Amino acid sequence: HVQLVESGGGSVQVGGSLRLSCVASGITDGSHRCMGWFRLAPGKEAEGVAAVDSDGYTTYADFAKGRFTISRDIAEKALYLQMNTLKPEDTGTYYCAARVRGCTFTASEFGDWGQGTQVTVS
Repeated sequence: HVQLVESGGGSVQVGGSLRLSCVASGITDGSHRCMGWFRLAPGKEAEGVAAVDSDGYTTYADFAKGRFTISRDIAEKALYLQMNTLKPEDTGTYYCAARVRGCTFTASEFGDWGQGTQVTVS
């Protein structure tokens, strides 16, 4: 049974930074090739933020490029998202997700999800 637990969300001023963390349990080495971050904002559909595969290859949404950095510690089974220069439109609930196969930004193709952590930028 895979469990993903996010932390690190909070309220921050415009231009500030946050670092989200996701700790995974129930994942064996190499079992989940891709881990990523998605976000859900009020009135909007869920969107992919960033993803990283087990080879370290990263993918970013256009809005995240240059501001967000995703990283993965396979040994610790942890995923991180460093978010800088935050904007009000970054407000939302951020979810950690894992996928057995390679990376994609299609939420429905991720089988394991965390409970989410709230990010509020004002």
